Amino acid sequence: MTTGYAPATILQTETPPPDLDVATARQRRHWIAAWLFVMAAMVFAMVVLGGVTRLTHSGLSMVEWRPVTGWLPPLAEAEWQAVFDKYKQFPEYKEINAGMTLAEFKGSFWLEFLHRLWGRIIGLAFFVPFVFFLAKGWVGRPLAWRLALLFVLGGLQGGMGWFMVKSGLVDRPDVSQYRLAAHLCLAIVIYGLLLWTAFGLRLEPEPVAERLRGLRRGAGFLTAWIFLTIFSGALVAGLDAGLTFNTFPLMDGDFVPDGAFEMTPLYLNFFENIATVQFDHRILAELTFVATLAFWWLARRRGVDGRRRSAVNALAAVAVAQVCLGIATLLTVVPVSLGALHQAGAVVFFGCAVWVFWEFRAADA
Repeated sequence: MTTGYAPATILQTETPPPDLDVATARQRRHWIAAWLFVMAAMVFAMVVLGGVTRLTHSGLSMVEWRPVTGWLPPLAEAEWQAVFDKYKQFPEYKEINAGMTLAEFKGSFWLEFLHRLWGRIIGLAFFVPFVFFLAKGWVGRPLAWRLALLFVLGGLQGGMGWFMVKSGLVDRPDVSQYRLAAHLCLAIVIYGLLLWTAFGLRLEPEPVAERLRGLRRGAGFLTAWIFLTIFSGALVAGLDAGLTFNTFPLMDGDFVPDGAFEMTPLYLNFFENIATVQFDHRILAELTFVATLAFWWLARRRGVDGRRRSAVNALAAVAVAQVCLGIATLLTVVPVSLGALHQAGAVVFFGCAVWVFWEFRAADA
C-alpha cells in the first residue's frame, strides 16, 4: 500500500496476537464491522421514527421516564386510564387536546412508546455483542475505548431525549428547539462514529494518487457543513418554522422575509425567530448543495476512481434527492410522509459525507 497505512489499523492500532493468522484477524474485524453497520442502521431507523413521532405530535404523550422499568406498555384498561389521567395534567392536553378520548390517546402514546422501546433495544443490541467481543478477546484497547464511548453516548442520548420531552411538560406544549436540536445532533454524531469505526474495520485504504491530494480538507469541510445544516433543520422543526413561508425560491415574494432580524439582541433571531431560522436553513441547504456539486466536479476532474468515485457519486446523488425532498416538503406544508423522508434523507446525506471523508482521510497525510 502506498499510503503508509496498514489495512484496518486506522482505529484498531494494537498489534494482533502473534499466534493469530491474518485471515482470522481480518474475519474478526469484518464481523465487528458488520455489527456496527447494523447498529448504524438501527440508529437511522430511530431518527426516522423520532421524526414521525414529532411530526404527529406524539412525543409528549408519555409524561414519565422509566429507563429501567419502562419496557412494557400499559396492559390492562385500568393502567391505560391511569396513564391517560396523568397526561391530562399537562399543557398539551389542557391547551390542545382537551376532550381527547382514551382511544385517541392510545394512538398517540404508541408512537412515543415505540420510539423509547427502540432506543432500549438499540442499547441492548450494542451492549451484549460488545461484552461478547471483549470476552472473546477480539477487541483491543483502542477499539474498546471507542466502543465504550459509543455506549456512553447512547446512554446520554436517552437522557437527552427525556430532557427534551420535559421542556414540553412545563408551561407550553412544545419542546425546546434547543433541546430538540441537541437530541437530533447527538444521534447524528453517534451514527457518524458508528460508520467511521465500521469503515476502519471493514475497508482497506486505497492508494492515494498525487492528483487527489488536497481533497481531504474539502471532504471534511463538507461533512461539517452538512452537520450544521442538519442542526439548522432541527431548529426549524422545533419552531414549526416549516409551516410558514411555504413558497420557493422566494419567501412569500421576498429573498429576506418580513420579520427577520427583528429580535434583540440580534443573535436571538438565528435561534428563536421563525422567519430567520427558516431563512438560515434555506441558505445553508442551498450552499450545501452547491458545495457538494462543486466537490463532485473537482473530484471527477482529478480522476477519482475506485471506491472514492462511488462514494463521491453517491454523495452527489443524495444531495440532489435531498434538495428535491426539502422543496417538496416546504411547498406541501410538511406532511408527515415527506417530513419523515426529508429527515431520513438528511441522515443518509451525512452518512455519505462520512464515507467520502473516510475515503479521502489519507489524502494529505
